[in-house]
Amino acid sequence: FFVNFKKIFFQAKIMKNINLIFRFQQPNIYINSSRFLSLTQLKQWQKYENERYFGYEPSAEEPWKRIKHGLSYDLRRAARRYREAKYDAFRRKYPINYMFKKDVQDYELLPMHVEFFIIGGGLTGSSIAFWIKQFCRDENITVSVLENTDNFTKTRSMLGSGVVSQQFSIPEMVDLANFSAEFFRHAGEHLRILDNDPPDLHFLPVGVMHLARTQEEADAFKEAWKIQVDRGVHVALLNKEELKAKFPFMRFDDVVMGTLGLENEGVFDTWQLLSALREKNISLGVRYLKGDFEGVTSYNQGREVPLHGAVPVEEVSADLLNMHKINGVVIRPQMSGASPRPINCYKIFNAAGPWAGEIAKKAGVGFKGEMMRIPLPIVCTRRTNFVVHAPEVPPLSMPILMDSSGIFCRPDAVGHNYICGREPTKSDAAKTLKEENQQIKPSDEPSIDYNEFYEQVWPLLVERVPSFRTAKVINAWHSYEDVNMFDEAPIIGEHLVHENFIQVCGLGGYGPQMSIAIGKAMSERLYDRAYVTVNLRKFDMRRIMHGSRCKELFRCV
Repeated sequence: FFVNFKKIFFQAKIMKNINLIFRFQQPNIYINSSRFLSLTQLKQWQKYENERYFGYEPSAEEPWKRIKHGLSYDLRRAARRYREAKYDAFRRKYPINYMFKKDVQDYELLPMHVEFFIIGGGLTGSSIAFWIKQFCRDENITVSVLENTDNFTKTRSMLGSGVVSQQFSIPEMVDLANFSAEFFRHAGEHLRILDNDPPDLHFLPVGVMHLARTQEEADAFKEAWKIQVDRGVHVALLNKEELKAKFPFMRFDDVVMGTLGLENEGVFDTWQLLSALREKNISLGVRYLKGDFEGVTSYNQGREVPLHGAVPVEEVSADLLNMHKINGVVIRPQMSGASPRPINCYKIFNAAGPWAGEIAKKAGVGFKGEMMRIPLPIVCTRRTNFVVHAPEVPPLSMPILMDSSGIFCRPDAVGHNYICGREPTKSDAAKTLKEENQQIKPSDEPSIDYNEFYEQVWPLLVERVPSFRTAKVINAWHSYEDVNMFDEAPIIGEHLVHENFIQVCGLGGYGPQMSIAIGKAMSERLYDRAYVTVNLRKFDMRRIMHGSRCKELFRCV
């Protein structure tokens, strides 16, 4: 017996060394020399993957095995859920449902692989995650959203004016606005969680007014009005006399024509919408990760791979191009001393808003290669919003004013408080970009310049509405938005080289209301392989390559 025992012992050590050298993952009872009689076996890597997705279920030639596999799948899934819940210390505590908690995160349980990875936890990113899980609620379809809590306090998702308008000159923009308005009408049904109270977006119905001061602008308003009416938008086209009769407290001496929305327009609370989306997403299984985006990973393993357009076509190998495809991201958890960690993913969405241009640069966009040399023209622009108290302005008659001079004014709930400001210019964008390059911290950002209101906003506002002459500023804040410096239109769609790197940015001031419809379009693009509700092919990056601009006549805050 002693001789047989000694023989088995040496065989176990030999098998262990062979497994370490060749890394065979096969069942073996002689794994550890101290416990050579253990019955624990190593599982194959297929056991940790989605067997239904990767095709590891029995084939059609084995019907009995397929029946057994289908009947036992639910039991095996329930057992897997039990094991995950038993050893998941994070879920035993409580989930992340509040975005500013920096000390509560499952750092040890960061996913190794997700199907869809979304960069940006604002309205756009949360809307994409919501519609992806609405289409398919299978737990194997994993969705993770990366967010940075330091940037939440200055994004349009929290500090945006929340204006809902359907007056656009591009047909696709009108369709997006129609879908979002219908969603807001039934937001309580869409975002309700089980038997909880439906969320309230605090929607205030107010018409949006655009004014044309020249005959050329009036002709453009008429053409846009025809497009809007054809798509079911209720918009009134008013001349100067009709404007004076409807709004006697306003001046229209320099106005030729104006438009006024009659339905599905107003303002809502962007913070309430974001909170409702996040809570709904968490209930659907979406994971919010707190960290910073560091870069992407590919199959090239550090080798230089020629991209399409960089070398002649006959010298390009399809295998080399496939090796250069993006297969994951690298993130740095938002904690002290954390090192970057890779996450493999199938699709990556760049919905970082004002920081979408920086994300694209970290992914290699805008550097080398003919197609990769085209940068993402998204810059971060700062907008200053002023809350004023105007007791002489009639609260129930004041519309949302979008003046052609560049100023805007909209009611802040029912009362005598209004949110005013001006549209950012290219010089403002350049100034903000300079501050971003200097890496100014949020605590070191410039303070509010109240003289901007009294020197640049108030004179034009009083000229249009004389009742604002007694207005007083009671509050103000900075908000940041993403502006497309190419044509000020959204950039939506796959990258020219990396088809799994999808850009959803450049929404500007109308981002809060368009985010819901764009998220629906992205989910259709993933599951149906085509845009079904609204065709957004006009907004992809090909127009930048061809030099064709997509100009929108109407602005939104």
